[in-house]
Amino acid sequence: MNVITISGPPSSGKTSIILKTIRVLHERKLKVGVVKFDCLYTNDDILYKKAGVPVKKGLSGSLCPDHYFVSNIEEVVQWGRKENLDVLITESAGLCNRCSPYIKDIKAICVIDNLSGINTPKKIGPMLKSADIVVITKGDIVSQAEREVFASKVHSVNPKAITMHVNGLTGQGAFELSTLLYDEKEDIETVKGKELRFSMPSALCSYCLGEKRIGEDYQMGNVRKLKLGDEND
Repeated sequence: MNVITISGPPSSGKTSIILKTIRVLHERKLKVGVVKFDCLYTNDDILYKKAGVPVKKGLSGSLCPDHYFVSNIEEVVQWGRKENLDVLITESAGLCNRCSPYIKDIKAICVIDNLSGINTPKKIGPMLKSADIVVITKGDIVSQAEREVFASKVHSVNPKAITMHVNGLTGQGAFELSTLLYDEKEDIETVKGKELRFSMPSALCSYCLGEKRIGEDYQMGNVRKLKLGDEND
């Protein structure tokens, strides 16, 4: 079973890209399953079911979705093996731009859209910088020059990744992406003992534990203060 992690900012087109790519993989007689990770709400599992894709979803609630992901990924892999999947895709929510959902030796794809702003690639941390493949979406809405400039910005942040454009509406580029996903020689039985490519976002403070009051008297644990200095500085 091949395991693939796909992440990216909200509404960047992850689910659309996955559905278009799965359609191509189905034509190759491959069985594909998806586990969707999100925070508060998602109905993407309904879209996958309509496409005939085995799917499970997990909502992290008040927890960081990355911490929720890494706490459940081994169980997800075992579910995929029980379903006799050829390809297991995990779709992770990327919300804080410091997200780090990638695992060493597991294919990692970051989806980012052309409309997010020219400086967005520099604002995204390990989710973009440590990806194997970067998929750029919504290129049909901007000019060719804007597409090239945005792709250049992505390349400057992650020069080692394969950068490609895929249209989530028409499916253009989905076939090319599918050829990079499945490797007959790869067979993931477990992720126990594997390591994350980058450390998770860290926070363990009074607000993590439910504190709502504001002020130093109520702040405990991992707290970082902004250095404002004096007006004359």
